[in-house]
Amino acid sequence: MNIIVCAKSVIDNIADPDVVFDEQGISNYYYEYQQRAKSRLFNTPENRHKLNEIVTKIKKSGEGKEYDCIIGISGGVDSTYVAYKVKELGLRPLAIHFDNGWNSELAVKNIENTLNKLGIDLFTHVIDWEEFKSLQLAFLRASTPDGEIPTDHAIFALFYKIANEKGIKYIINGNNFETESVMPLTWSYGHIDWKYINTINRQFGTAELKTYPTITPLKYFYYTFLKGIRIVSLLNYMPFNKVQAMDLLQSKLDWKYYGGKHYESIYTRFYQGYILPKKFNIDKRKAHISSLIFAGQMTREQGFEELKKPIYPEQLFREDLDFVLKKLGMSPDEFDKILNLPNRTFFDYPNQYRLLNKMRSTLNKLRGRGLAYS
Repeated sequence: MNIIVCAKSVIDNIADPDVVFDEQGISNYYYEYQQRAKSRLFNTPENRHKLNEIVTKIKKSGEGKEYDCIIGISGGVDSTYVAYKVKELGLRPLAIHFDNGWNSELAVKNIENTLNKLGIDLFTHVIDWEEFKSLQLAFLRASTPDGEIPTDHAIFALFYKIANEKGIKYIINGNNFETESVMPLTWSYGHIDWKYINTINRQFGTAELKTYPTITPLKYFYYTFLKGIRIVSLLNYMPFNKVQAMDLLQSKLDWKYYGGKHYESIYTRFYQGYILPKKFNIDKRKAHISSLIFAGQMTREQGFEELKKPIYPEQLFREDLDFVLKKLGMSPDEFDKILNLPNRTFFDYPNQYRLLNKMRSTLNKLRGRGLAYS
């Protein structure tokens, strides 16, 4: 297979075989960024009023209540920066942490330092480990590259559930278009597709998901349109430079960097650093770096230099490998068999992609008309 690299970024047809290039060698992701940025990014001075309007609505919705919004906290850059900014804006957040059993010590310390210094209350949801282990192993056996969806889906479901229980109308997440615009569909699918997730667990898992937080398209419709709960990606409404954000967090909150995007989780570090490149030929850095290039936060040349760095230091990999296999109760031989299974995608299993794609298209149209938040 001839390797074709986007002329505007570092994404290529090895990482994403579905990428499309034009006659100039420019990938579809570049054009999608240019188009979607119009309805997702409002971080210029002339759009400052949009941020002010949202903050005013959030404060008004929380009058007479203990909290006016929910934020997630993981110890990573994005969620920590959101915590800092919501306090700076005068909001009264409840921080929620989803403990899936894979927190690094550094992530735990970052969360503790951040919330103590900012005076933010914390609610921690500790997942039933046997259920969650079943689901993680099921995704490994299903042989799809979206093996971190069990965490993402549960977080999404948990936020809506708690917001509904507490009468909170706004969920502020750490998603930001400038640093996360490039993400091939098959790499991360299932955020609200419970049918897909449940199918994987029933087919490959070992435990019934009795307490695992879930959300379906119908639940999403209920929470969003009947209960009026809104998700706001606050970082899309303000300048957000990753390097500058880390410098600020280190100086203001005694925050420590953990070495890679979402590497505050040991499993994420192992999955992105080893399983994805080894089994699926996916170096997720190519998507993250391409996003930064499109946003003007990194040059293409800098991106290629970044890719030359080791994706996973050997000593750390060995330590993580032993830890992950022991925690999952898996032998090295079992793990090798999983790595050698034929690769699949969510399209190979029952799912609700068509319905969700229609919902996503509708949401994007509403964003384009200013009727939904970025």
